[in-house]
Amino acid sequence: MDAKKNSYRKNFMLIISFMVLISISLVIALFLGYNFTKKYIENEFASLKIEVHEQTIAPYNSLFQNKIPEISFYQGFLDSLSAAKYVDTIFKNYPFVEKIQFFDTQISNRPIEDGLRIGRLSLGVKSLYQFGQNIPKDSTLIFKNNKPGTLSLSSGDEFNKIGLKFASYVETADTTKAFTNDQIFKIFYSIASNKINYMNIPRREDIKIYQDLMLKDRAPSPLFEQDIFSFELNPFKLQIKNIHPELYQFISIRPLSYDPILERPDLVTTDITLPGAFADYKIYFASEKGFLDKEVNHRFLPIAIGVFVIYLVLAFITFLIYRNLNVNEKMFSLQYDFINNFTHEFKTPVSVIKIAGNNILNAKELSEKERLRYGKILDEEADKLNDLMNKLLSFTQIENKAIKIKSQEINLEVFSHNMIDAFQLKYPDYEIELNIEDVTHFFTDPVLLSSIYHNLMENAYKYAMPGQKKLEISIYRIKKGLMFSFKDQGIGIEDSELENIFKKFYRIQNRYNQQGSVGLGLAFCKELVNFMNGNITVKSKPGKGSQFDVMLPYDI
Repeated sequence: MDAKKNSYRKNFMLIISFMVLISISLVIALFLGYNFTKKYIENEFASLKIEVHEQTIAPYNSLFQNKIPEISFYQGFLDSLSAAKYVDTIFKNYPFVEKIQFFDTQISNRPIEDGLRIGRLSLGVKSLYQFGQNIPKDSTLIFKNNKPGTLSLSSGDEFNKIGLKFASYVETADTTKAFTNDQIFKIFYSIASNKINYMNIPRREDIKIYQDLMLKDRAPSPLFEQDIFSFELNPFKLQIKNIHPELYQFISIRPLSYDPILERPDLVTTDITLPGAFADYKIYFASEKGFLDKEVNHRFLPIAIGVFVIYLVLAFITFLIYRNLNVNEKMFSLQYDFINNFTHEFKTPVSVIKIAGNNILNAKELSEKERLRYGKILDEEADKLNDLMNKLLSFTQIENKAIKIKSQEINLEVFSHNMIDAFQLKYPDYEIELNIEDVTHFFTDPVLLSSIYHNLMENAYKYAMPGQKKLEISIYRIKKGLMFSFKDQGIGIEDSELENIFKKFYRIQNRYNQQGSVGLGLAFCKELVNFMNGNITVKSKPGKGSQFDVMLPYDI
C-alpha cells in the first residue's frame, strides 16, 4: 500500500480560494459601502435644506398667517395706543421686522383730503404712525389730516396700492358670500420686496354699506374706520436654524443674484429661495469638501465595522476549518500509526503462538523440557494479547465514564512493594527504589492506582538506556494532596514533545519505540489520573531522564 493512498486528503486550495473570495468581497463591500454613503450624504445635502428652510422661515409664516390677521379683530378701531401695544408684540417676537407704519384710515362718501376717491366713495388717511426699534417716541406721528398735503409720496404710494385694490373689490363685490382665502390674499394683502401691507378685513355688512356709498347718490355719510399696516422686513435678521450641522458648515441669507463660484469655488453649495416678501433672497448652504468627507467617514464607520465583523467571522470559520483539517490529518496519522503498531502488537504474539502450535502439532512426541518451553511461550504471548486488550478496553471505559471508583484504604508501603516485586519478576534487571515520607495509608481505588504504577514503571523501563535501568518512586504529602513521583534515568524528552506525550496514539520518534508501542500508555495514565480528580505533570531533560509527578486528592 503506497504512501499516497494512505495520506489524508485535505484541499487547502479550496480554503485559500475561499479566503481570496471573501477578501475580494470585503474590498468590494467597503468600496460600494463608501460610495453609497458618499452618494447618500450628497443627496441629503441637496434635500435636507428644505428642513432648514422650514425651520428658518417658520417665524415669517407665523407673522404672515397668524399675527398680521389679528388686526382684523379690532374692526378698524385701533388707535395709536392700542396699535403701539400690538406693535410691541411684533417687535418682541419677530426681530426681522424693522419698521411698522399704521395708517388710521377713514371711509366715507364725503371728499377726503390726501385720499382716494372712486365713484362716490372716498378713502383717506386720518393719521399715520411709524414704529421701530430705533425710532424715538416723539417721531411716532408723521402725518395728521389736519395738515393736508404733508403725506410723503412713499407713504401715500403704499396707501394707494391697497386702497385701490379694496375700492375695486367693493365696486363688484357679492355681499351675500363670505370671503375666500384667495380673495383675502388678493385684496387685503399687498406684498413687495421686504414689505407687507395689510388692511383689516371688514364685515360683509360694512362692504354692503361701502358699495352703496360708492354706487348710489346718498346724503353725506359718517366716517367709517379702517386700519392699514405696512411692515418693513429685513431678511438678514431671520434666525437661521441649522438643524443639520453635520451637513451644512456655512448657512447664510444672500440675494438671488449671489454667485458663490466667484468667492469660494472650492465649496460644495446649494440654495433655496425664500417665500413672500423675501422672494428676492435665498438661503445659501455651503460646506468644504473635507467637512463633508468627515461626515461620510463618520457614517461609513459602522458599515465598515459591520463588514469587517462579517469578514472576521468568515475568516474565523475558515480558520476553524483549516485547524480541523490539520487536527484530522494528525488524528489520521496517529490512527494509521496506531493500526500499524496495533497490528504488529497482535501479529507478533499471534505469530509466535502459531509457530509454537505448529511445532507442537507436527512433533511426534515432546520432551518434558520442550513441553514446558512451549507452554511458557504460549502463556507469555497470551498474556501480551490479554494486556493489550485490557488496556484498550479500560481506556475506552475511562473515557466514557463507564466505570466507578471503588475506594478502599490501602497500606502504601505494602501496595507499592507488591507492584515493584511483580514488575521485577518480569524485568529482573530493573532497579526500583521506594521512598515514602510521613504517610502510611491512602484511601483510593487500588485497581486504578495499580494501573498508574504499571504504566509509569513500564514507560520508564521502555525508555531506559542500557545499563541505567533505574527508577526512583517517592511518595509524600503536599497540603491536601498525595504526590507519587516516578523519576528515571532514561533518554529524556525534548521540550517540543512534552505537550504531546499525553495525547492518544502519540509516539515519540526515536530508536527506543520503533516497535512495540501504540501510543496509549501515557494517554491512558492521564485519563486515569483525571478520572481520580488528580493531576499529572512531567519534567524532563534529554539524556538525563524524566520525572512524572502524579498528584491525587488526600483526605485525612
